[in-house]
Order: sequence, then structure tokens, then C-alpha cells
Amino acid sequence: MSFQFQCSGFLIQLNKMATHLILGVLLSICGLSLTQECRQQLVEDVDFPGSDIRFLFSPDVNHCQQLCTQHPDCLFFTFLRADWTGDDRNFRCYLKTSPSGEPDVQNPVQGFTSGFSLKPCNPEPKPCLPQLYHGLDFLGADYKTFFTEDAEECRRACTQDPACQFFSFLNEVFTPEIYRYKCHLKFSWAVVTLPIVERKAALVSGFSNKVGTFQEGKPACQGKLFPSTDIPGNDVLVLAAASAGHCQNLCSAHSVCTSFSFASDDFQCYLKVNGDGMSLVAKNGITSGLPARFCWPDNSWVNVAHEGVDFPGGDMRFELMDDAATCQRTCNEDPLCQFYTYLTADFPSSPYRRRCILKRTITMPAPPRVNKFANTVSGFQLRNCV
Repeated sequence: MSFQFQCSGFLIQLNKMATHLILGVLLSICGLSLTQECRQQLVEDVDFPGSDIRFLFSPDVNHCQQLCTQHPDCLFFTFLRADWTGDDRNFRCYLKTSPSGEPDVQNPVQGFTSGFSLKPCNPEPKPCLPQLYHGLDFLGADYKTFFTEDAEECRRACTQDPACQFFSFLNEVFTPEIYRYKCHLKFSWAVVTLPIVERKAALVSGFSNKVGTFQEGKPACQGKLFPSTDIPGNDVLVLAAASAGHCQNLCSAHSVCTSFSFASDDFQCYLKVNGDGMSLVAKNGITSGLPARFCWPDNSWVNVAHEGVDFPGGDMRFELMDDAATCQRTCNEDPLCQFYTYLTADFPSSPYRRRCILKRTITMPAPPRVNKFANTVSGFQLRNCV
């Protein structure tokens, strides 16, 4: 007995003795082949309805396309432009996917623009976003405000502040007039954040060597760590982290973090804001430390392979490999890969053994909300444009 299926125009036949592993590899190859064409063109006034993964906010369709490119599952998208009048969903960027890699339906809709992920186009891992958006507010995520001469000066301030990812400026005719010339610096994560870190036998997980912090022109530093020490209280955010080094990287990237504590038992990273003092308390299983914002920190944490640890989610694709070291090298060489999980030869389910799963999250600037707002200018930092 045999069965057959079609992949990219080729008919593949497998007999009854073919293993599930071979079938899985073939299906994986077929799935990848459906999305390898580089399609940069945008389709105006067309909706790709359904197949939604999630929606985010974007000031324009190019930003939306970059979000789709960075999302591990997104293959195509639909953006609702400023001139959409059907409801109040302007500036929503709907990230989408499908088993075929193609939208199931394409409908003409005035005010929508659709397109495809740029993953097959060798995209820049950190896209340059130079446009200024007049009449748009990037609402929320503020961490610092002050007054500047104009929007360009506000953007320069954002570019020079490592925590700033985007900004909004209130111009010279804004009302009430007491807020004129006000510059709002805003934060979003520009480093890898993991949704979950958990212990699981027969797995090895780690990071690409591209995800460390690189402070060009600044002196090298080790970063201050306090082993077997807790800094109790003053938590502002709790995130999953793979190690104390990863937790320090998160604290260094955050807009207000002044110290951190990492719990190795449950992989929890506690970001803190300390006031006038900082208490250090001896505690096993906890490593605390300080951020490294003004130097080139030790990035050795990205080279560590964490045995018996899983980084669930964020899967882009998998390849079969002989060992975890090869998996890590593959992630290093892939411009989009940020972290990985390798399923060893001892993994309980044999069809999944020796899979190297390449993963990523969105790390480009992403405002939590975009609104029309008169006499406001918004934009992004230019650190990615040099």
C-alpha cells in the first residue's frame, strides 16, 4: 500500500514502510517552499479577510509589513489606513497566516492595504524607520517628558536615549498652549523577551549571538552581579528569563529598571525601581544585579546552551540536525533567528527527535496605540538608520 501528496507541483509517493519522521520532513520542506518567494509589492484597497493571528498598531503600511516580517508566524497582513471610514479601526495591522501560505480570499475594500511578509527577502533585522508622522499620536508607553525646540530635536533626544524607541511631540500651535513644545519619549522592548521558560528533559535551548547588547564606542564592563543575593521589593515588572545574564540584559534595556533579581528555580526575572536605598539580602537560588547601560557589557550569556530547558513559542521553522551546537550555529547564521530549542535523540516522541526549532519575537519599535491627533508629530528613533 502507498499514498501520495503534492508539494509545489511535484507528486511525492510514500510506501507503507515510510516512517513518520520522513513524512514530517517532507511536509516541513513543502510548507517552507510555499513561502520562499520574495513579494514586496503592496495591494491597495484590498482586504485579506480572516486567518488573523493578532493585530497591532502601525502608523503606516510599511511599518505593518515589518511587523509581519518579524512575527514568527505571519505570512501576510492587512492594514487599515488613515482614510478608512467604516469604523474606528484605523491604523490596525492584522497579522495573518494560513496552511497554504496564501490568503484564502481577497476582497476589494476602500481604505485597506494588504501585502506579504518580507521573510524570504533577506530583510534587515533592525529596520530603519525615518518617517515623521504629522497629525498622529503614539499613545501610551511614556517614560520621560521635557520641552524641545521642534520634532527633530525630540527625535534626536529619542535616538540618543537607549531606552527610547518612539516619541510624540506637541507642536507650536497645540492646545492647551501650556503643553506646546512638549516631547514624550516612549518605550517598547528592543531585546528578546521570552513568554515562558520551563524545565523539560531532552531539550536544549539558547540564543543567537546577535541578541546581546552592543554599545559601540563605549568601554567594556562585566556588569555587576550579586550571587545568592536578593533585592527584596520595589518590583515594576516580572518576566521570564533564561539566566541572570539574560535578566540583566532585560533590566539594561528597560526604561526605568535600576536593579533586578533572578530566581533560577522558576526562571523569573524581577525588574525593580529602587528609591534612595537598596537592600541586599542573602538568599540561595537568587542572583541580583545592576543594569549596564553606559558600557559594552559581557554578552557571554548568549553563548550558553541551557540543557533540560525549553523556550516554548515563537517558532519560525525547524530543521533536522545532529546536535545542539549545530542548531546554535544555524541560529547564529540566520538573520531572523533570535533563539532556539533543540530536541535531542532522547526526546520521548521519536518523530520529533533531532529537530532544531528556530525562533524569534518582535523587537522593532511598536507603539501600543496610534491615533489621529491634531498638532502632534510622532516618529521612531534613528539608531537603526546608521
